[in-house]
Amino acid sequence: MIFNLNIQSTLEALLSQEDTDGDKKITIEDQGPKSFMLNSTNGESYEVKGTYFLSNLLQELVLALDTKEEIAEISIHNIEEAPTQRISRMIRENYWNGLTRTMDEKGIQELLSDTKNESLEAESLLRVYVPQKDVLALDYYMRLKHSMPLEVIQLPKKITPEYVKKLNNKPGILSLKLSEKDDEIKGEPFVVPGGRFNEMYGWDSYFESIGLLIDGRVDLALGMANNFQYEIEYYGKILNANRSYYLTRTQPPFYSSLIVEIFEKTKDKNWLQSHLQTAIKEYETVWMVKGKRLTENGLNRYLAEGIGKPPEAEEGHFHHEIAQYAKEANMSVEAYEKAYAKGKIENPGLDNYFVHDRSVRESGHDTSYRLEGICADLNVVELNAFLYKYETDFADIIQNEFDNSFIVGEKEYTSSYWLKKASERKEKVNSLLWNEAKGMYFDYNFKTQKQTNFVSATVFTPLWAKMASKEQTKKVITNALPLLKEKGGIASCTKESRGEISKERPQKQWDYPNGWAPHQMMIWRGLQQYGYEIELQELVYRWLYMITKNAVDYNGTIPEKYDVVSATHKVFAEYGNVGTEFEYITKEGFGWMNASYQLGLSLLDSKYISQLNELTTPETIFK
Repeated sequence: MIFNLNIQSTLEALLSQEDTDGDKKITIEDQGPKSFMLNSTNGESYEVKGTYFLSNLLQELVLALDTKEEIAEISIHNIEEAPTQRISRMIRENYWNGLTRTMDEKGIQELLSDTKNESLEAESLLRVYVPQKDVLALDYYMRLKHSMPLEVIQLPKKITPEYVKKLNNKPGILSLKLSEKDDEIKGEPFVVPGGRFNEMYGWDSYFESIGLLIDGRVDLALGMANNFQYEIEYYGKILNANRSYYLTRTQPPFYSSLIVEIFEKTKDKNWLQSHLQTAIKEYETVWMVKGKRLTENGLNRYLAEGIGKPPEAEEGHFHHEIAQYAKEANMSVEAYEKAYAKGKIENPGLDNYFVHDRSVRESGHDTSYRLEGICADLNVVELNAFLYKYETDFADIIQNEFDNSFIVGEKEYTSSYWLKKASERKEKVNSLLWNEAKGMYFDYNFKTQKQTNFVSATVFTPLWAKMASKEQTKKVITNALPLLKEKGGIASCTKESRGEISKERPQKQWDYPNGWAPHQMMIWRGLQQYGYEIELQELVYRWLYMITKNAVDYNGTIPEKYDVVSATHKVFAEYGNVGTEFEYITKEGFGWMNASYQLGLSLLDSKYISQLNELTTPETIFK
């Protein structure tokens, strides 16, 4: 049924009646009558009842405003669409487009209004940093600055931590891949997480690509991979994100997984060959350099280079750590922090703290008490699982697509070479990270030569990488799943491991009670690969129930993270919850949360999807 409505007047009447708290959304917290009569221009009427349907009506009216027509068609079908169908459709048809960016003229327009840009001489100006060897980009941005408020800065050949620290007072965006075709230069597209995260992030990009590939957006997944390749070639690593202050920091490695999954769709062997060469280069130069991210025991760690405090941290974020030193120096925390940042105060203890803090951010788990103050001393479970998958991915690709011989530079690689690497890593993981008595994997502190005993959702990553034996998998599921399973899915860690929270020891966002999309997605794949279908269905349902229920009750909200214990998006932790602040309609959702929804629906049995649409609680189904 289609209704022709006067969009503006209907919208005003709806908000006046139903948006009683004035936040330009219709949620369960509004106290309106929860019933609104639509009156079409031809005299027909239709009653819309209930928070979910009223919020859908609000969203459809706002979308209709984009037509610029006074009278527009509104579909009753869309208003009364089943929750799972609507959320999935909005992701597929709207959110991915809303999150897509490019580093060409069109994309620069959006970046100019980014909240991270500083005002310079009362004018909004964007700094663009360009690699020394990218002549095309340098010429393009230099020409662009004549018509746009840009400052274009060419990076030196060698980028040192000292140089990057100097850029902290002149932050800017790092160029990504540009291509010239038919005398037109266009930027390779990428998908941003959303909200204030308006740049291309490392591991976010992989998990977003899972959803993109499910939704048929191979073009965007390809763009992410091509930008990964650009970053490795020009910046030496896949960056935490393409901002100047991330130049010394990488992210969890998922490049091999991304190229494998894209190749499954495209079957473009020339593309695969090019990206495999780059992925091997990243493996060798970023991860396998002794004394850096490769430790003496043969396993890996995160080790972000850099000097001093991470500049992207919010004001006051480190006050709890700096306070003790400021008190000893008889200074205010603010004064001590400024003096330390300028190098007027030397503090080896604080220097060491920030080595670990930057490494936590490189791990993607920023921040967590699992890694606080010790991250650079840990062989973490997930990183070694990720690199094991690199090694087995390389072996499979070379065996199946390149007749067991692949040349990079002057070196020939075979499948057996990579399988030997993988076997050696697995043996070391089993020796140092596996705890037979507890039947779980734990991070290993190579300084103290002890396991950490911190129960984290990352305990499941060896299942995702197919590194665990059947016996180990059974023990992990038996022992870890009951500890981490909550109403809305898997928690980042146990409450016991997190410890008590206080003013002096604040909540960290990657700890209990919060849950995150990448953890869920890897756990689902792990369970699927080892044949644990019952557990898979339950965990997928719990996660999708939480997302669906919050979207139904809160005007379509899909945020960065959730409190999985209470199954709510109302998270109380550092940085807030990106994706919850919008008016009328979210046009982005949140990158990897969108992807987790699409992946979850693709895995969930149809009988559970029906119950999900009815918002049947997980406790009712899985007793």
